[in-house]
Amino acid sequence: MLTSLVEGLFCCLTSKSANVVVPVETSEPADGYEFLEVKPGRILRVRHITPDRTLEEETMSVGGSISCKRKITVYRNGQLYIENLGERTNSETKSSQNGQTEANNTVEVELVDSVKTSDAPDLMDPKLDTQEARTGAAASAGKDELPQQPKKSRRKPKRTVVIDCERQISSCKGTHSDVALFFIHGVGGSLDIWGNQMDFFSRLGYEVIALDLAGHGASSAPHIAAAYTFYALAEDIRLIFRRYARKRNILIGHSYGVSFCSFLAHEYPDQIHKMVMINGGGPTALEPSVCSIFNLPTCVLQCLTPLLAWSFLKAGFARQGAKEKQLLRENNAFNVSSFVLRAMMSGQYWPEGDEVYHAEITVPTLLVHGMHDRFVPVEEDQRMAEILLLAFLKVLEDGSHMVMMECPEAVNTLLHEFLLWEPATPLLPKKTRPETAKARSETGKVATDLATVRPATAMQPSSNRTDTKVKK
Repeated sequence: MLTSLVEGLFCCLTSKSANVVVPVETSEPADGYEFLEVKPGRILRVRHITPDRTLEEETMSVGGSISCKRKITVYRNGQLYIENLGERTNSETKSSQNGQTEANNTVEVELVDSVKTSDAPDLMDPKLDTQEARTGAAASAGKDELPQQPKKSRRKPKRTVVIDCERQISSCKGTHSDVALFFIHGVGGSLDIWGNQMDFFSRLGYEVIALDLAGHGASSAPHIAAAYTFYALAEDIRLIFRRYARKRNILIGHSYGVSFCSFLAHEYPDQIHKMVMINGGGPTALEPSVCSIFNLPTCVLQCLTPLLAWSFLKAGFARQGAKEKQLLRENNAFNVSSFVLRAMMSGQYWPEGDEVYHAEITVPTLLVHGMHDRFVPVEEDQRMAEILLLAFLKVLEDGSHMVMMECPEAVNTLLHEFLLWEPATPLLPKKTRPETAKARSETGKVATDLATVRPATAMQPSSNRTDTKVKK
């Protein structure tokens, strides 16, 4: 505490940063670690584990096909209507911006003036027993209301997006050479927070890739705020992905890293086979908070470093014991300079990443949430599950924001089960002889049933929220 205060005062008096903005020291062996220069002077540390497949590689399973058909309509007042156009429910609206489920085929809503005259008779009045009386009352009501006809107007959508594609989803096993796992951490983390997951999946034979974001872990830390914007970091991750990508790639992101997973899934839908979001928050556009402690000068943040570290421990872990403190030290979590921390928080500007952006993603997604997370409410992950086309939400009661470090066994099990998951779609019978009329009708029925098979999407009620947010 005293050291941080002295360094902060030194920073204020000399107008120089008390933090040496260079990669942190690492005592780990160089085996499996690579240092890539993505741009001149911008070097990232990458851990790449290639399995030693001495046995014969297993052939990839056929899997199942899922129809991804939906219509996304955005109105000028900000309302969002998402319709799933599957044959099973004809046209089922998934959700709207206010979190309520809309009726089928509700895309363009008619606004009807409901003003009534006080002397207009009720046509359903039991006192009007005879047909003549009701007819006369209707005529009288029509005559009286003629000058005040209800006005009908059809709202024109601001933008309409139609998605119509087929996704072939298959089981991803460690014996498949065309599968690669990418791990992306959030603000203040490093690739070391994925230690349990990387060891677990590499032992199963998976090819694993994890990186340190700029300014984190052992990557270089440029002393310029523009190096830590969302777009600068996203371009780094894009280059890493294109270097190590296989045919079927699985993205696993945590917190702020989830936004980069969404970015890649939207940019490379054919190469991203599955995606995992861990405590990533809702499908909202990113915008820096104006009233934030991270807007304070760097020297002030340096003085507050012990307080920030204590706050992160309290909010990021369900328990705050010696074990959790040791996990923070060993996994190099929340070990960044005050300059990098300030630049990362102020650089989270991504207006494109709104609900429409995420609704266009067709990649099957597993959402993992720690119940005790104080950074990301569970309602935000529930909203993400509602917006995504193919999503499964799993909540771990014993975990918090750093759930992959607190509950590694449970997280590894969930991830592995999701990697092995594939739609239970039976194969069509092969045609060995000319079909009769009855055989053709039965085959058509099977084909119709296959088109309706898709995984159930986690549907949970969502609460009111703001349109923009900042992720840790």
